[in-house]
Amino acid sequence: MSPSAATGGDEPGEAPSIATVFRDQAPFVWRLLRRIGVGSVDADDLCQEVFLVLHRRFAEIDTSRPLRPWVYGVAIRLAGEHRRRRRFAEGARENVDVGAPALQHHELERRQLRDLLHEAIARLDETKRAIFVLHELEELSMTEIAEALSCPAQTAYSRLHAARKEVRAFFARLEARETVA
Repeated sequence: MSPSAATGGDEPGEAPSIATVFRDQAPFVWRLLRRIGVGSVDADDLCQEVFLVLHRRFAEIDTSRPLRPWVYGVAIRLAGEHRRRRRFAEGARENVDVGAPALQHHELERRQLRDLLHEAIARLDETKRAIFVLHELEELSMTEIAEALSCPAQTAYSRLHAARKEVRAFFARLEARETVA
């Protein structure tokens, strides 16, 4: 197996099998969908939908280009369609599992911070949210993000800057409220 096939066709020039793409990319796609606001109830179905689209369009792969931006682009677009269809309630929190064991104090703080970050991300508009998650959480390069979202790199950088500014403002407002209280 070539390095390209082992990484889901990340290397230009060789088209992987759809099974390889699914095996290598499904965990990332599911995590990405969750981070950009798809609820846990819908993430599995939407992840499958991403790979159904990829399967239908597999013959369109340009083997001279990396595969990942194409996979990311499909996932981002389907998540946006999903939110529009379901009128996704931004910032909604999931029910806490009552049967879960008590968390240690530091684990509870970490979970609360993660929830606040997800709330801040949920308040971003769709394009800023996608770029913020892909760059800050998934650590993709801006070149990959721009390609995945079919936008100029400068636009991606501008949206990332604006998203960071909004997230910082969200946390500044929280801090100001705690100082007053």
